[in-house]
Amino acid sequence: MRMRKDVRTTFVKRVLFNLKRVIMLTTNDVAKVYDTILSIPGMNETVKIDLKISRKNVLLLNHVIERGLSAKDDDKSSSLLSNVPEESLQELKTLADDCLQKAGLNELSEKLNNLGSSK
Repeated sequence: MRMRKDVRTTFVKRVLFNLKRVIMLTTNDVAKVYDTILSIPGMNETVKIDLKISRKNVLLLNHVIERGLSAKDDDKSSSLLSNVPEESLQELKTLADDCLQKAGLNELSEKLNNLGSSK
């Protein structure tokens, strides 16, 4: 039986709201909840998003995605990503690169990355 999109959205929002109410969760508990949310029926369905975003925010979004995907093993947030399939992580990287390409910011982003890595 397929859940309707609004029912799924409400369910996910309710789960996230209840997580905020919990005082202390271990990193392992959070990873299990995150994995459960990713397993909800319909989460693999493709959605079309019409997005209008400033070039500044495209650069920031790309940086945030790259930083999140390259998190160190000792970082608490990286343990959440340890259960995510490599294919999904690659899709995020591709999305970030596509956003840069569409905004015409590839070269600028590369130069900013080189500037930051030369420290």
